[in-house]
Amino acid sequence: MTAYDLVLANGRAIDPETGLDAVRDIGITGGVIRAVSQTPLTGTTRVDLGGLVVCPGFIDLHSHTMDVAGHRLQALDGVTTVLELEAGAYPVGAAYHKAAQQGRPLNYGFATSWGIARMGVLLGLEAGGDIEKFLAYIGHEDWQRPAARPVVDRILAMLEGDLADGALGIGILVGYAPRVDPSEYLAVAALAARHNLPTYTHARELVEQDPTTPIDGAEEVVRAAAETGAHMHYCHVNSTSIRHVDRVLGLVEKVRAEGSRVTTEAYPYGAGMTGVGAAFLAPEILHRRGLTAHSIGLLGAEGRLADEEALRAARRDTPGAAAFVHLLDEDDPAAFDYIQRALAFPDAAVATDAVPLLWRSGTPDPLAWPPAPDAVTHPRTAGTYGRTLRRLVRENAVLGLQEAIRRCTLVPADVVGSGVPAMRRKGRVQVGCDADLTVFDPETVTDRATYTDTARGSSGFVHVVVAGDFVVRDSEIVTTAFPGRPVRA
Repeated sequence: MTAYDLVLANGRAIDPETGLDAVRDIGITGGVIRAVSQTPLTGTTRVDLGGLVVCPGFIDLHSHTMDVAGHRLQALDGVTTVLELEAGAYPVGAAYHKAAQQGRPLNYGFATSWGIARMGVLLGLEAGGDIEKFLAYIGHEDWQRPAARPVVDRILAMLEGDLADGALGIGILVGYAPRVDPSEYLAVAALAARHNLPTYTHARELVEQDPTTPIDGAEEVVRAAAETGAHMHYCHVNSTSIRHVDRVLGLVEKVRAEGSRVTTEAYPYGAGMTGVGAAFLAPEILHRRGLTAHSIGLLGAEGRLADEEALRAARRDTPGAAAFVHLLDEDDPAAFDYIQRALAFPDAAVATDAVPLLWRSGTPDPLAWPPAPDAVTHPRTAGTYGRTLRRLVRENAVLGLQEAIRRCTLVPADVVGSGVPAMRRKGRVQVGCDADLTVFDPETVTDRATYTDTARGSSGFVHVVVAGDFVVRDSEIVTTAFPGRPVRA
C-alpha cells in the first residue's frame, strides 16, 4: 500500500472543475495531490478532517500585501496564492527575487506595472518599485498628464521587457491618471494581447461621475477587449462602479456575448482604500461619487476627516497615506445589494484588494506573529473570504457553497491561466494538481476584522496547506512554514 507524505482524511472534498462534492481521502507527496480516494489512504502524517470541507486554496488576484505578515493574515482567511496584478511591480524580476530571498508562506506572483513605469519616465525617477513607490508619488500631477507617442513607446518597451521576464500580465492604474489619452490605454492592451496575457485595470471615471472624462471608464475597458483582442480584467468593479454597477456589468455582459474576454472581480465591503492623494479624492470632485470629506478616514487615525480643509491638508502633507473611502453603507441592505450583485455576476472572482499592514508606532516587524497591536490595515485584508462565506452563502444565500468556492478558486485560476501554465495546476482538487488546499467549517467560518479592529484574522479556517505543507494547522499559523512558490508566466 502506498504511503503518502500527508493524508487529509474524511473531508468533504469539493472540486469546482469536476463537480466533486463527496467524502474523500486526499494523498499528498512532494507538494502534489497524488490521490483523491473513496477508500482510506495511509500517510506519514494523517489528519482526520471529520467531514470539514476541503477545497482548493483560495487564489487572490488582487493583493497588495506581499510581506510575511500580510501572507499570514490572508492564510487565516483560507488563501494559498496571493497575486499583485492591479498595481503590479516593476521590474518584476526584482519583486520575485526579493520574495524568494526572504521566503513567503503563500505562493506569490506579479504583473508588470504601467503606473510605476510611467512614473519612472515622466517623473525622471529611477525605474523600479511596487505599491509603496506608487503611493509615494501618487499625488504628483506630472506622471498623470497625457504623453507624446515617443514617451508612450518608452513605457511600452519597459513593460514588454517585464512580460518577457515572466510577468503575469500588465497592471493598469488608469483611474489614478484619468486624463491620459485613451490611445495609450489601447496600446498597452494591444501589447498584452500580443503576449497572450491579461491586463488588470483600475478603471478611470465613469461618465456619470465625470461628464468631462476623456472616455467612460467602463466603455474603455470593454472597447479595448473588442478592438485589440486582449483579455481585460476589470478590477474591483464594486468600488469603481458603486451605484452604477448594473450599467457597467451590462456592458461587460454585452461584449462577452459578442466574443470579447472581459472578466470581473469584487469584494464584500462598502469601503475602499487608497492613498489620500489620489486624483479622484480631490475635494472639489468628491460629490461626483456622492461623497464628502467626512466619507474619508486615514488608516490608523481616530474617526474620519472633519472637513475639506482637513482633506486638503492630508493630500498636501501625506499624499501616500492610506485612507478609507466609505462608498456604501454595508449595514443598509439596499446599499449592500449593489455589492452582492457585483459578486454574484456570472464568473466574477472574489478578490480582496488587500493592503499592506501599517504600523502606527515603533519599527515594523513583518516576521512577528501575531502582529503588534498597533498594526492596522483594511478589514478586507483579513476577512474577505470569511465574509463572503458568511454573508453571501450562509446568511443571504446569494451563492451556494460550491459556487462560492468556485469564485474563490477555479475562477481566479482561469483568469490568470490562459498564458500561465502554472495556474492550470491550481484551483482544483485533482490528481497531479498542486497541493494548495483549504479546510474549513462551513457552519462557523466567518470574518472577524472590523474597521476598528482591522487586523483580526478570520475564524473557521482549520487548516491551510501550501505545496503540501501546513501554513495554518488547527486554526493557528505555523510560524516556521515558508513553502510559498513563485507563479510566473
